[in-house]
Amino acid sequence: MDEDFLPNGPYHYTSEIYHRKLHNLASVISQLGTELTPDGPALLGTAEIENDRVLEDLEKQPEIAARNYKHVWFDGPDIRSIDCGLLYNPKYFKVIYAESLTVDISKSGEKGGKTRDVLHVCGNLLGDTVHVFVNHWPSRRGGEAASAPLRAIAANVSKHVIDSLMAINPNTKAIIMGDLNDDPTSPSIKNVLGAKEEKTTTAFNEIYNPWIKFYNKGLGTLAYQDAWGLFDQVMLTGTFLKNDDAHWRYYKAEVFNRNFLITKTGQYKGYPHRSFDGNNWIDGYSDHFPVVLYLIKASN
Repeated sequence: MDEDFLPNGPYHYTSEIYHRKLHNLASVISQLGTELTPDGPALLGTAEIENDRVLEDLEKQPEIAARNYKHVWFDGPDIRSIDCGLLYNPKYFKVIYAESLTVDISKSGEKGGKTRDVLHVCGNLLGDTVHVFVNHWPSRRGGEAASAPLRAIAANVSKHVIDSLMAINPNTKAIIMGDLNDDPTSPSIKNVLGAKEEKTTTAFNEIYNPWIKFYNKGLGTLAYQDAWGLFDQVMLTGTFLKNDDAHWRYYKAEVFNRNFLITKTGQYKGYPHRSFDGNNWIDGYSDHFPVVLYLIKASN
């Protein structure tokens, strides 16, 4: 699979396309969240990263170079080399430790038994210790119902670690983010994570999911057969819902679906402006819209 994205591969992935893709991504990142904070995202989850160099090159793009982003990335077991990463602004976030969590689907009957790891990064976010889990759960290949057990296994990886952290420290702050290949109301999120729709009914040791309301209103991050899905989500533990201005707390969330990210004509009109149409480069961004979650705290 690695050879697909080479000049002689099916996508004819040249250096020119690679650098254009980096530019396109950086141009989007440079605009995320800037209506409220000029520095943009303090933390940015990434997916389908082939190697460390990709993130290094992304960080150097002129649109975001001044932010001095750093990253955490591990080479995982998926043979396609499409692993999760975390970009962070060291002005706001200092890494304490990081680990790659195995998603063991070997007993599920899935051929190969390996999928993308979950990236767990613990760091200090301007005074608060925060655990970040970057996910890219197994796809719906073979059908949504048939593949659902794989995503349930993946969901339980983050849930198990968060429960363990909460048992030690009930004030643990954790964020779960990524392309989950499931909607906010899917069993992996609703049942395995136990994610809640309402802030007022989310206990501190439970997970709050602001995207349920978005999904119920018909909003999404990707489109398939003219139906919207909301696979890209950022959830957080109820400890972010405390009415405590001295610590980070949840403010709001948004699907970043600006007009320039939308396909204007053709088969995918109204969809996210993707990079490829089949094997042909069409100078887009992604077939998913990014999502943004805002945290606030009182300034010192």
